[in-house]
Amino acid sequence: MRRALIPLLALACGLTVANLYYSQPLLGLIAGKFGVSEGAATVVVTLTQIGYALGLLLLLPLGDLVENRRLTTRLLLGTAASLLVAALAPAYAIFLVFSVLIGVTSVVAQILVPFAAHLAPASQRGAIVGKVMSGLLLGILLARTVSSFAGGLWGWRAIYFISAALMLALAVVLYRALPQRPPSHAARYGSLLRSVLELARSEPALRRRAVCQGLLFGAFSAFWTGIAYELIDEHGFNQSQIAVFALIGAGGAAAAPIAGKLADRGYGSRGSGGALLLAALMALLAAAGHGSVIVLAVAGVLLDFAVQAHQVMSQHEIYALRADARARINTVFMTTVFTGGAISSALTGVLHHRYGWTGACLLAAGCATAALAVWAVARWRASTRVREAAIR
Repeated sequence: MRRALIPLLALACGLTVANLYYSQPLLGLIAGKFGVSEGAATVVVTLTQIGYALGLLLLLPLGDLVENRRLTTRLLLGTAASLLVAALAPAYAIFLVFSVLIGVTSVVAQILVPFAAHLAPASQRGAIVGKVMSGLLLGILLARTVSSFAGGLWGWRAIYFISAALMLALAVVLYRALPQRPPSHAARYGSLLRSVLELARSEPALRRRAVCQGLLFGAFSAFWTGIAYELIDEHGFNQSQIAVFALIGAGGAAAAPIAGKLADRGYGSRGSGGALLLAALMALLAAAGHGSVIVLAVAGVLLDFAVQAHQVMSQHEIYALRADARARINTVFMTTVFTGGAISSALTGVLHHRYGWTGACLLAAGCATAALAVWAVARWRASTRVREAAIR
């Protein structure tokens, strides 16, 4: 691992994953342009996340089969093409189709994270993955701010043109900078996909971590899908003000390197429980204090902190399971995560329409509480096994 690669990988992860979130603060503008309701516009977020989940399931396993540098650059070219067509889309149906394709091809970030884990020495894996993840998380959290500013200045299509150009530039830079990594797996594609299912069946720690993070990402998606409507309808925000509000969420990216170091020192399980509890409390705080923008901002940044800390700790544990199958392990993990996010986004549109911001927050709190319950049951079972072994 050359030190110069760490910030480059972080930047690449951030720029690519941001494509999934550009639409969230622009839903009002998109709805107005295509003449659809706000509820119908929310479908953009859901379909983009569904596309990402499909990409994770069908394309991410190729990281264990295809030379990683070549796979990364080809996917970036596909992302650039999809963004360009979406920017030019004359009809809402066309825009939705290419929103799905943007999601499918944006899995580059999830190829690069296990790539970083491969390059990192074992004793520093958590810290290095945490640094790369901090770039990915900044991309998630700053995407809304950047797209809000761009939408306010030049219209909602501008961010799609800008990102298409960035994907092309990134493809060139990564092709020149990344070392070649030909995976050792030599099976056919069908066998590769079947092995993904086998990993999910045979690794209980992977299943547990995936389910918890999927539920937690559902809480994250419920909050950030509904917040734009809340800020516009209840607090009178314009696009620029929404952009500033979204900027506060970037503070949550500080969780990644901290969580990575804690995981390296053996505190991953207890830290995960604390992150899940914090997320549940912040969702309830957002519901109770929705009349105050300051309360919403505090809840947002601490919710982001909890989600990102839990993800880094989860990845530290699952990447240690099978060094030869990290891309496929990441497939199980991230497909579950973004499936949870897509389902939550769809439910948020329905609940927000019927019950307003309170409905979205209670969905977020319910997701985080369910994840905390899964964690608590796993801890109890682990402690029971330890006691039984001591008695024997």
